[in-house]
Amino acid sequence: MAKEQRRYLALLGSINIGGNRIKMVDLKAALEAAGFKDVSTVAASGNVILTDSRDAPTIEAELESTVQGTFGFKSCAMVRTEAEVRAAIDENPFHGIGPEHGSDKMVHSIFLNHQPEQASVDALIEEHKSKGSERLALGDRVLFLDYVHGVGVSDLSSKFLERRLGCKGTARNMNSLKNILSKMV
Repeated sequence: MAKEQRRYLALLGSINIGGNRIKMVDLKAALEAAGFKDVSTVAASGNVILTDSRDAPTIEAELESTVQGTFGFKSCAMVRTEAEVRAAIDENPFHGIGPEHGSDKMVHSIFLNHQPEQASVDALIEEHKSKGSERLALGDRVLFLDYVHGVGVSDLSSKFLERRLGCKGTARNMNSLKNILSKMV
């Protein structure tokens, strides 16, 4: 009996940053050639909606392999269901709660490849208290981050967070996530 096809969002890291330039039409074609169905891209930053019957970890590995094999660089892939994308918006404690927090452009959900240790997150929050105005909180395989004054002025870069938390991640702001979610439903 065939497994049920599910709709997923694949968030690919390192797409169209630095020298890792990919046209979304080329990414779509590569993923279709790899066997993914109903592939569509949202914006030019590695947001891919697709249909597949496999589980998320299997899809992530296939996406990473396809990007490296076709385009010649490593990308991390975080695959989430519509419900998980909605939760990354709705459960973000910094989203939509007032002017003392950053705008939807500054509030991010960083999708992680696994759940970090709570002690690592607590240590990061404690360490950063005296260094910046950003706010952090942990969800289910997602780090919520309010950059308040902007990503470019923050010390909390993706590489820094990866070292501190021991996991890879790729971030999307609330504006992007709302746009992506509207395309999934």
